[in-house]
Amino acid sequence: MSLKEKLVSSFLAFELDTDIMSNVHKIRSQSIKEFEKIGFPNSKDEYWKYTPVKKILNEKLTLFNKKRHLIEFDKVKDFFLNGIESYKLVFIDGIFDPLWSDTTHEEADVCILSSVLEKEKYNDVISKYYNKLVNSKESFSLLNSSFSKEGAYVHVPKNVVLDKPVEIVHINSGGESSLMLQPRSLVVLEKNSKAQIIESHYSLTGKQESSVNNADDFIDPLTNSLTEIHINENSNLDYYKIQNDVETSSIIDNTYIDQKSNSEVSCHTFSFGGNIVRNNLNFYQNGTNVNSILKGVTILGTNQHTDHHTLVHHANPNCESYQEYKGIYDDKSTGVFNGRVVVDKIAQKINAFQQNNNLIIGDNATVNTKPQLEIFADDVKCSHGCTIGQLDKEALFYLKARGINENDAKGLLTYAFANNVLENVKMQVLKSKIKKIIADKIGVNLGFEL
Repeated sequence: MSLKEKLVSSFLAFELDTDIMSNVHKIRSQSIKEFEKIGFPNSKDEYWKYTPVKKILNEKLTLFNKKRHLIEFDKVKDFFLNGIESYKLVFIDGIFDPLWSDTTHEEADVCILSSVLEKEKYNDVISKYYNKLVNSKESFSLLNSSFSKEGAYVHVPKNVVLDKPVEIVHINSGGESSLMLQPRSLVVLEKNSKAQIIESHYSLTGKQESSVNNADDFIDPLTNSLTEIHINENSNLDYYKIQNDVETSSIIDNTYIDQKSNSEVSCHTFSFGGNIVRNNLNFYQNGTNVNSILKGVTILGTNQHTDHHTLVHHANPNCESYQEYKGIYDDKSTGVFNGRVVVDKIAQKINAFQQNNNLIIGDNATVNTKPQLEIFADDVKCSHGCTIGQLDKEALFYLKARGINENDAKGLLTYAFANNVLENVKMQVLKSKIKKIIADKIGVNLGFEL
């Protein structure tokens, strides 16, 4: 039985474990029908031809946890931000962990999605926002809509500035083989509100270190994540994604963002680990004077693969978007960037910038990059570009001539290449954490305070 057939047949068992009278039952049923029609993407699909998704679609993958796994805090404490207070939503193997979480219903709702889907008082919010942005032709999004029942819910009322950032932390314990996780998040900022959210994915172990009895039979998890974000008028969101997983775990991440007039969203994606990572980031500008900022840093080695697909759809005039993605690739790693900007005919006075720069360190590393503009308006300012190269030999010689050894010189140049993407990170403690991860990935002691 193929994985597709297994998932479709598992839907009945999943329904028995959920409330078929809930608001989302119809969405789930329709989604699994659509998924059954189109199945998984393959190399013949234009937007998937550089990502070998078939490699991670093992027929032994399962949707159901055998048991709940407990983890000692000392093993995961570094996954959280240190030195600041935050709201926390922690999920272990897809199951909410209340012990390490800190939720609220006071100035805003920061809680788990399952409780919202089950309570009548949230019916209006769910009817208005849930599953309204999802691409009905994207198979992994359909799969998530079919099976997701747990994740993060953040709702900030109008005129509220959230007093603490929100950390959404997904942890795979490594205590169970073959899990296919379906986390789902819904974020809503009402008029004149503001929030900061950090979403991260980690695994404690991979196949070699797993506690499962027969490690040879261990199949690393596949996370199929979906996030819907609704930003209403005059609101502001800083969203950060940290993907620093073990080399054998994979993630498919679909994020959909709807922006209304005079809003600003800044989304930073930091991809530092994982087997196959696919990020589909979609911005829909449904208002005037909207600003969308997309930035990313990717650092890979071994046989790792990361694919960034972005879409910014300018549907109204007087808006801006800014994309800057940088990648550093060593060994036999592979990077993909496909940035798409669409400007509708009525969307005049648009300013859109898109840049993808890549640094090849390994002789066998590969990069496929495709900045893409589709412009149907005539009064716009749009530009795009990409570069693929190696370290500047003259700069390297300059540093070595001043007594810096070759390894440290390469590290400094590589660090400087990636560092400017961090300029818009507004949380100093997060910026320091990311800088340390970058320094560790590059393998150099910078010798100064980060």
